[in-house]
Amino acid sequence: MSVVRDSSAPPAPSRPPARPPAKPRRGGAPRAGRAGPWPYLLAAPTVLGMLYLLLHPLARAVLISLQDFQLRQLISGDAEFVGLRNYRTLLADERFWQAVRRTFVFMAANVVLIMVLAVLVALLVERLGRLWRTAVLSALVLAWAMPVIAATTVFQWLFHSEFGIVNGVLQQLGFSSFDRYPWFAHGPAAFTILVLLIVWQSVPFAAVTLYSALTTVPAELYEAARIDGASAARVFRAVTLPLIRPIFMLVLSLEVIWTFKAFVQIWVMTNGGPGDATTILPVYAVHTALSSQRYDVGSAASMVTVLLMAGVLVLYFRQLFRQEGDTP
Repeated sequence: MSVVRDSSAPPAPSRPPARPPAKPRRGGAPRAGRAGPWPYLLAAPTVLGMLYLLLHPLARAVLISLQDFQLRQLISGDAEFVGLRNYRTLLADERFWQAVRRTFVFMAANVVLIMVLAVLVALLVERLGRLWRTAVLSALVLAWAMPVIAATTVFQWLFHSEFGIVNGVLQQLGFSSFDRYPWFAHGPAAFTILVLLIVWQSVPFAAVTLYSALTTVPAELYEAARIDGASAARVFRAVTLPLIRPIFMLVLSLEVIWTFKAFVQIWVMTNGGPGDATTILPVYAVHTALSSQRYDVGSAASMVTVLLMAGVLVLYFRQLFRQEGDTP
């Protein structure tokens, strides 16, 4: 029996010939997934430069704190190694311990006020319309961008004893005792002005950062919480704060670092005075190094400042990681 092929049926498709594998080109691009050493070589100068700028001053300060390094050694360069003698001298100084206590009080007052005001401002900006939101954010950015020296000078003018606006306004309100009141001659008043200055300079950054975190919270969660009858404070504690906690903790840690090492504002406005009322650890270290020509003890004070700040941050991050581990 013969098989007759239907001429109307389409012919079977022919398989294309297999292409030979492409040969690797010499000097061509590396395979996918293997970037080679070029990215590391290109980033190496920047990384090495940053490490040098960060580690060299720190290592130099550590070395000076272990030497007998005063004005003569600064000129001649023949400093003698004395071990921990400078640290013993530092720890025996009562002014040092007063500066430590004042530093923690200064840091706590600033950080609490900054975080509370920043959260309130961020929540306010979130509820504003587009026009007012743009205006408030622009004002915050401009306030944050103002140079530190310029802002400090403005505060000096505001609280000037004779020509200051604050004294004039208080007198018009009926407080005649503030006629030519010398704000910077009284320790508590000068301390309060510095806290206001630091808070005014720090709130814009914290508020804008927290507002950016608030924009990532889904609106459905707010609607569900309101349907359940939760109050505004309950919504913030149960919905908003847990979702923005990573950013909140990051801003908090940055503010701790910045306020702990505040120096320029205090040095320009009060120089640590009156007396030692505004002398915190960085100011104490510079006073010891420059006024007493004890660069060794001043470097030791700087190293103790770094260790205290690192200890505060280690305790903070340990508590943070513990809370994250307890979260299901």
